[in-house]
Order: sequence, then C-alpha cells, then structure tokens
Amino acid sequence: MIHHMHHRTTILFAVLLLLVAAPVAAQEAERDLTKALTAEAQAALTPMEVIQLLKDGNQRFLNGEALERNFLGQVRQTAEGQYPMAAILGCIDSRVPHEIVFDKGVGDVFSARVAGNFINTDILGSLEFATAVAGSKVIVVLGHTECGAVKGACDHVELGNLTSTLANIAPAIYAVTDVEGERTSANKDFVQAVAHKNVDMTVQNIVNRSPVIRGLVASGDLIVVGAMHDVATGEVTFYEDAMITAESLSMAE
Repeated sequence: MIHHMHHRTTILFAVLLLLVAAPVAAQEAERDLTKALTAEAQAALTPMEVIQLLKDGNQRFLNGEALERNFLGQVRQTAEGQYPMAAILGCIDSRVPHEIVFDKGVGDVFSARVAGNFINTDILGSLEFATAVAGSKVIVVLGHTECGAVKGACDHVELGNLTSTLANIAPAIYAVTDVEGERTSANKDFVQAVAHKNVDMTVQNIVNRSPVIRGLVASGDLIVVGAMHDVATGEVTFYEDAMITAESLSMAE
C-alpha cells in the first residue's frame, strides 16, 4: 500500500511539474529572436532578462554564431511601431556597431552615440523617450577600449567644436588618481582607467540628472548599467557591480 501511495505521489508530482513547465516552454517557443519585438514581448521582459539577452547576443557574436535575420522583413514588421528592449549610449567609434556586437536586429535597441559616450541634455531627453515613452527596460552606457575621445581628452586636444565635446570627459580624468605614470594617452593603463571611470560616472549622471529615469529605476521598470567593449576581441563586459537598480537606489537613499 505504501508503495502504491509513493507511486501515485510521484505521478502527481510529475504532472504538476508539467503543468508549471508547459507555459514557460510555450513562451520560449513563441519568442523568435529573429523577429522584431512586439509590444507584448517587450512588456513581458524584465530588465535583468534584457541584460541576459544582450550578453547572450554578444556571446553568439564572439562564437561566430549570429542569428540569421531577414532585415527587410524586420523593416516591414516595425513599419507601424517599435518596441526596443534597451537603449545603448555609446561612442561614435566605427568598431563598436551596437546591433552587430549584441547580435540584435531592426527594432531591438535604441542607439545614441557621441564621442566619449557622455550625456548632455539632448541625449538625456532621448533616453527618457526610449524608456518612459517607448518602454525600453535597460540603459547601457557602452564604453570601449582604445577610445580616441578619451585619449584626446587626456591630451587636452583642442580642435574646433571637439574642444567642448572632450571637456565632458574631464571629470573622469580628474577622478582617476590611482594609476602610476604619466597622465596622457601614452599611458594605456591611465587611458583605460579614465574610460572605465567615464562609464561609471555617466551611469550615475543619468540617474542623478533625470527624475524621469530615476523614477523608472525606483519602480523596478528600468536598470542603468555600464559596459566596456574590447575592440581587440569584440567582447563586452558588463559592470553589474555598479549598475543602478531599484534595490541599489533605495540603499543609497
């Protein structure tokens, strides 16, 4: 009798597992990563899931296993609207094409670019549109190695309007005090330390300077995270220890 009870319990447990797993499996089967995101698919994603999708895409890129996409098909799919999962603020560097390094397609990410990946009022407003209006779940501040803008700022380059552009990186230069050697582009360790600090400071500035974005983070609808792209390998490293979430925001306050 005990044996029969154990057998029935095992069967019942297996059935329950199937009932729980079936909806999850169905959702995964329904999500075709080669198709443009819909409003429903975007709404179903959490910020941490979006970060994982970006990581997964970068890994596929590194492995030479990028998904095959019908880009013209995605153009048609997004003609009536767009529902990107993330907004990426990056440098204008030609070696860091956002959609390619994250293996994403048309309509998957917003892309804001400026030499030195800093923020100003115009870029901040664009990020507010991407998140508060268009529903993106993550803002990624994407720096990169061997950054010409950072090198120019370290060397105090002056050239037309570029002079004021590079001045936005100056706070990161002054904040780096623990790297030995000269504080110029000749010192690769110093340049990379400034690039990293610039990303960290930009992440913080986005939340500090935008009550709209801060509110979305506080409600758990958005995460702001920094990352670094290695132009020699294509690998993107996320700075998750310094990302700003609802939890980290509440602890800071």
